[in-house]
Amino acid sequence: MSLTAFVFARGGSKGLPGKNVKALAGKPLIGWAIEQALGVKRIGRVVVSTDDVEIAEVARRCGAEVPFMRPGGLAGDTASEWDAWRHALETLRETEGGLPDPFISVPATSPLRLSEDIEACLGLYEQSDADMVVAVTEAHRNPWFNMLRTRDDGTVVPVNNPDGTIFRRQDAPAVHDMTTFAYIADPLYVLRSNSVFSGRVRAVEVPVERSIDIDTPYDFAIAEFLMTRRLEGQ
Repeated sequence: MSLTAFVFARGGSKGLPGKNVKALAGKPLIGWAIEQALGVKRIGRVVVSTDDVEIAEVARRCGAEVPFMRPGGLAGDTASEWDAWRHALETLRETEGGLPDPFISVPATSPLRLSEDIEACLGLYEQSDADMVVAVTEAHRNPWFNMLRTRDDGTVVPVNNPDGTIFRRQDAPAVHDMTTFAYIADPLYVLRSNSVFSGRVRAVEVPVERSIDIDTPYDFAIAEFLMTRRLEGQ
């Protein structure tokens, strides 16, 4: 069965204005997400949810569909992406008579991911009891070892190891950073729950070198450098 993937891309980014259509290594940022989603053989359709006319036009040129526009109330700085997910599912159910199953979100902000990473998340979802599958990478900082919080008196202590009983990073419990590679979920879970971690969530670990999440010009510059090296075969 051909699956549907979604890309959620609002037009009001403050950290990097216009980032979703900004050219990265010769292609609009959103174009990489569309290409990577369609690179999964069983994904036959990418639907973009956006409030922005320019993003919609670029998305269509890159091979996606934009069958509806996202309401402005779901695209502001304080809007929840979870609500945008719900809107997309409810809209397709109303207009097409059914829910895409599973729900697949492929964020535009992780251009270094590969189609095989999305496939790995799909595979874990299908083979487990998860309500949702996310992608993670090994964390750069560990709250039991080298992440600090400031106390009322101005001194600092480890976040989860205030007595300093863990002396080596290797002895600290393993922790991970959540990436924006892909989110795979039961569509009914999205409609009935309020957040990613409201139910059973499992994770696929992905390589750190593909895990950058673009939010600032600095992130964009790093991603473009790494993508250019990849395209040049280095």
